Amino acid sequence: MYETIIQTVKNSVSYITLSRPSKLNAFTGKMNSEITKAIKQVEKNPDVRCIVITGEGRAFCSGQDLEGVDQGMDHGDVLRDLYSPMMKALSSCGKPIIAAVNGVAAGAGMSLALACDFRLLSDKASFLQAFIHVGLVPDSGNLYYLPKLIGHAKALELAILGEKVRAEEALSLGLATRVFSEETFLANVEYFAEMLASKPTTSIAYIKDLTKSSWNLSFDSYLEKEALSQRAAGKTADHLEGVKAFMEKRNPVFQGK
Repeated sequence: MYETIIQTVKNSVSYITLSRPSKLNAFTGKMNSEITKAIKQVEKNPDVRCIVITGEGRAFCSGQDLEGVDQGMDHGDVLRDLYSPMMKALSSCGKPIIAAVNGVAAGAGMSLALACDFRLLSDKASFLQAFIHVGLVPDSGNLYYLPKLIGHAKALELAILGEKVRAEEALSLGLATRVFSEETFLANVEYFAEMLASKPTTSIAYIKDLTKSSWNLSFDSYLEKEALSQRAAGKTADHLEGVKAFMEKRNPVFQGK
């Protein structure tokens, strides 16, 4: 079905694996399009309640494949046509998305990880703002997400200095949700993803939307949106199950409905 990615589903989790290992999973237009398509398809699949994006081999994603870059090309058009649709698909997806960063995440590969809700890192993983090294600016939503995660000053430092951020530093900065040893990485990613998939994922979609909206709405507008979201969440089967389980002193079994 796909040429540059592998998509599988296990225990309500969709795994999207970037699959150009000989090129450190560098982006091509084909890969951008396939990731966009996969995210949109998974978003519509009621049997999938969590998404994991990772890389095959020793890298997560090294960014744009520079072998496919024409020096006369309009970089703005490339972003509009290929990267922006991918990032919008990630942003609009209500399901929890994990970046399982198994190795280097550089350039737009770092942007891809930033756009996810959680970043689980192998202790061999690293982030690199590679754009400055080729005379470009961070793109694919990079500086939309980065200052919100680690603050203005540190985001500016990483973008301008272009220094590698290793896993433990990423954890201390707030870039990483968890760091696992290389040996236990895959098992821990699977456990974390299945844990998220077992939660009331309709509520997670509302939480994601409210968090994103909080940056742009006035406080009064936010409170109204919060009330509407809580009204909708209060009508879900998962809310009823949660209350019932609490009263019966047992663990709830959520269905994402």
